[in-house]
Amino acid sequence: MRALGAAVLLVAGAAGSPAVARPEPKAPREFVALDAVDRTILQEMRYTTAHNFVGEPVDGYRQPLCVLTRPAAEALHRAQTRLLARGYSLKVYDCYRPQRAVDHFVRWAEDLADERMKAEFYPLVAKERLFADGYIAEKSGHSRGSTVDLTVVRLPAAPTRAYVPGEPLTSCSAPYAERFPDSSVDMGTGYDCFDTLSHTEDPRITGAQRENRRLLKGALEAEGFVNLPEEWWHFTFKPEPFPSTFFDFPVARRSVAGH
Repeated sequence: MRALGAAVLLVAGAAGSPAVARPEPKAPREFVALDAVDRTILQEMRYTTAHNFVGEPVDGYRQPLCVLTRPAAEALHRAQTRLLARGYSLKVYDCYRPQRAVDHFVRWAEDLADERMKAEFYPLVAKERLFADGYIAEKSGHSRGSTVDLTVVRLPAAPTRAYVPGEPLTSCSAPYAERFPDSSVDMGTGYDCFDTLSHTEDPRITGAQRENRRLLKGALEAEGFVNLPEEWWHFTFKPEPFPSTFFDFPVARRSVAGH
């Protein structure tokens, strides 16, 4: 009865015809909040904030919460156990991503006049190239629930400051000490950096930066994750429980409550 009660009739204005408010979609039982599986993994959910390439909170992110399919969450827990023993922790930036969020990215990419975050996230790429160069697409593996964007933090984790909308921006490919501080070890670029330097095996990434990327990649590959070569932070657990389904339930604890 509760589920039926969520769909209420709304009285329309002048037309007088009723409209039906549809209940929000909810996650299948195979989805969980990551903190229900591992509370030690740090979460910095960028798309609930204005500190991302869009420059504002993204549609569908109701709470700063990592949601994943249970197999992916449990695999992250195993990787975290390995890293904790070495004095590191995982930190997630994005997990399950609703289709409405992907649609938001597409609308933003089509608005060539909106370049408020260009100086940090895509300083060397013309915005009109974002689709052609593969940085923005109409579908994302994140919407299937087993893909995660993440990094490694050395413990004890350094405190991070809040991003202030409108503050001066620094290129995501600038030297580590100049980039926005987010507690990650030096991976050679910041998160969501639209630049070829973000390619996991880019030959210009050497020394400690390369070792840090290999630390992350090795820990996750050992538990069944596959890296996207163009993004050092992007990993998909295989085999995916939902390899061809793109979900659109909002990111909120109530969406996975009771699973």
